[in-house]
Amino acid sequence: MLACLLELFTFLSFLIYFILSLSSRKGAIVPLSRVLSFVGVAIALLTLGSSGELFGGAYRVDLFSQIFKALVAMGLFLVLLMGEGEKEVEGRWAPEFAMFLTLSALGLMLLVSAQELITVYVALELSSFSLYIVIPLRRGQTGLELEAAAKYIFFGAISSGVMLYGMGYLYGLVGSTYLEDIVPGLLGAGSGPMVTMALVLALSGFFFKLALFPFHFWCPDVYEGASNQTTTFIATVPKIGAVALLIRLAFLAPKEAEGFVEMLILLSALSMTLGNIVGLVQRDIKRLLAYSGIAHAGYLLMGILALSKEGGASAIYYIAVYLFMNLGLFLVVMILSQRGENVLIDDLKGLWKRAPLLAFTLAVSAFSLAGIPPTGGFAGKLFVFMAAFHQGHLDIVIIGAVNTAISLFYYLNLVRYAYSRDPERSDPVELSLREKVLCYLFIIVVIFLGLFPNTFLTLMRASF
Repeated sequence: MLACLLELFTFLSFLIYFILSLSSRKGAIVPLSRVLSFVGVAIALLTLGSSGELFGGAYRVDLFSQIFKALVAMGLFLVLLMGEGEKEVEGRWAPEFAMFLTLSALGLMLLVSAQELITVYVALELSSFSLYIVIPLRRGQTGLELEAAAKYIFFGAISSGVMLYGMGYLYGLVGSTYLEDIVPGLLGAGSGPMVTMALVLALSGFFFKLALFPFHFWCPDVYEGASNQTTTFIATVPKIGAVALLIRLAFLAPKEAEGFVEMLILLSALSMTLGNIVGLVQRDIKRLLAYSGIAHAGYLLMGILALSKEGGASAIYYIAVYLFMNLGLFLVVMILSQRGENVLIDDLKGLWKRAPLLAFTLAVSAFSLAGIPPTGGFAGKLFVFMAAFHQGHLDIVIIGAVNTAISLFYYLNLVRYAYSRDPERSDPVELSLREKVLCYLFIIVVIFLGLFPNTFLTLMRASF
């Protein structure tokens, strides 16, 4: 029971929001959602060392899954804390918004503990279906949110079908849906192209969540069309669950599987290159962060394709840093957005004069995304590069280094606008106590992860 306490509490929170959606007391939903999600973080940290199995081994709780659940719980709490209430979503939809974000997080928590293909599929779809509902809930009804929802549903349905097809292939090859049976089953099936195809198809749903090439087409338009708070969630939290299962499934690949690692290298290289090159010409910050996310998915894949304990630990570290440095930039967007509208790069002009703390948060987050020391982003990239290099993948390391250099142009351009341009408006940006605390939190965490990475990396290595 203790091992599943976080999942049970998250489901209880979902039920509370559901009951509130039927009542007239909807004004309390924003503070209540923050309190409940904070309790979820506390439970996640208290149960970090829990272990156990349920449903005949189809659901396993271990250190690996608990680390990812803690990250999901933190992401949900911070996204709900960052929200500005009715500025993002109309008050009448507040219970539904909190309810389905929580349900999506619950699906991700179930996903990281799933040890059986059908359980994996159901958990992933639970998370995705919840996001289908919250994407259109944007204040103002500009029409962009409907286009974003339609594209997310369309591409999500395609990737879901392809993933289910791949899982069917895996079942046909090994005769079992349990992950622990797939490794010996694939070894018995040989190392032909059928094995590689089955694995790639089965992983496609997670490629979609990570917005890896060629499953990225939905990403820029969904980021642009959804509310700032919804985009913040989509850009960070679902990727945590995707990385967890991608690591589990990728490690199932036999060392002799022809073309599997080469396929991951190709996807990594194309994702990094496309994301960084197209990101150079973006003016809308959310679209820029969409292409940035595509590129970072490629960096993440470098750790996973190493198929080693070191690579897996580096990928976990990278997604943890990615969560906080992205939340820092999205916080800047949400504060500068006065009525929930999108923010352009030009809106950053002279930010250091109008809000010095906000400008510094932007700078630290941008430096970390670019991989500049002493931020966590630098340590994360260093670890995934080293993991790939130690397995002999020098080619993808060189491509990653070149792409890192390219990304400097648009990340540092954000800082340039904030610090070296004259502001178009002279009025200061007033920060509430909550917003100041969030700024300091993201600054401290991102720099701390860069200065003392081994503290967390040791824990992540122990999870394998």
